[in-house]
Amino acid sequence: MTEHFQVRGGARLVGEVDVVGAKNSVLKLMAAALLAEGTTTITNCPQILDVPLMGDVLRSLGCQVDLDGDTAVITTPAELNHRADSASMGKLRASVCVLGPLVGRCKRAVVALPGGDAIGSRPLDMHQNGLRQLGATSEIEHGCVVAEAEGLHGAQIWLDFPSVGATENILMAAVLADGTTVIDNAAREPEIVDLCLMLQQMGAKVEGAGTSTLTVHGVTSLQPTTHRVVGDRIVGATWAFAAAMTRGDITVRGVDPHHLDLVLEKLRTAGAEITTETDGFRVVQRDRPGAVDFVTLPYPGFATDLQPFAIALTAIADGTSMITENLFEARFRFVEEMVRLGADARTDGHHAVVRGVPRLSSAPVWASDIRAGVGLVLAGLCADGVTEVWDVFHIDRGYPMFVENMQRLGADVHRVDAEPERAL
Repeated sequence: MTEHFQVRGGARLVGEVDVVGAKNSVLKLMAAALLAEGTTTITNCPQILDVPLMGDVLRSLGCQVDLDGDTAVITTPAELNHRADSASMGKLRASVCVLGPLVGRCKRAVVALPGGDAIGSRPLDMHQNGLRQLGATSEIEHGCVVAEAEGLHGAQIWLDFPSVGATENILMAAVLADGTTVIDNAAREPEIVDLCLMLQQMGAKVEGAGTSTLTVHGVTSLQPTTHRVVGDRIVGATWAFAAAMTRGDITVRGVDPHHLDLVLEKLRTAGAEITTETDGFRVVQRDRPGAVDFVTLPYPGFATDLQPFAIALTAIADGTSMITENLFEARFRFVEEMVRLGADARTDGHHAVVRGVPRLSSAPVWASDIRAGVGLVLAGLCADGVTEVWDVFHIDRGYPMFVENMQRLGADVHRVDAEPERAL
């Protein structure tokens, strides 16, 4: 028996929805707790599948992890296990973020190559090169990243690409290194800023958060802290697209609207009326969305995580749009499922051309990753009949209370158990 969502199209989504902590931040903050002996408390945690998985990873390293609602309490021992090769490592990409803290704290690490979404190649070269410049050796052996150092030292590190994961791992290793480390072309995402803030609260000396240059003055030790996870901008943007696609009226709370400046501007171009507040925004769409082009880029550009929503929106927009994917080549697997729903979309390399149709048609579709799954649900809201979305465990990894929130906004979405009959 396999869980799937049944989505009946035609509903106009109206109401308010609260956004909790960011998936792309909480897992890295949990890893950062490895850097300090004692008890660290992280609040506003999203209740998603990846959080207990990361809890299992930390337990395998010797930590005590207690999860209660939106709070994670992590007690880190004086002596850590440096081998992160538990079964949970293969289930989520973010598990690799324990590499930097383990090298920084234990001076050695054996970290199983991570799993996660099937969205394309995401090599660890920059992670390893950064650690090598800090004085560590790093190789891939028997399916694990093996890193070791007698002592880490400051370095001038240039990233070929502003990789979020590489920035995080190098940053967390550098905070306990001897001397000053400068990371140039660093990632600028709000989740990086959130990690820097927590590290600063722990006693780290980090400058330049939110810019392309991070300067880290190494310290000898850190202290545990209490930290609130930043609001999830990707989930917030999801509800913004849901409003635009269903000609709805949704108020989103719990996320900084400035983290979504470009997203909201694109929706304005599509015809949405948008008002912002300190901790949220409102999206009202009165008519059929207009065509709009999207190009994915590192922050503050349009996030690759939102690309499936862009394709879903343009599939029912008035006119022809082009979506350019610059980060992960396999993201366009989503287009194949959209075509099942009647979308007029074609891909060519890094580009997708989408000619909007007035309405999609229901069909069984399969999610290949978290955002693709939600994008198919949004598309199903704009289709006639009942759309079945399969492999929804992906959605559960990134969206707490997804079905319940959808239903509160007026969507006819239900989780059911049934055996799929995959279309040929």
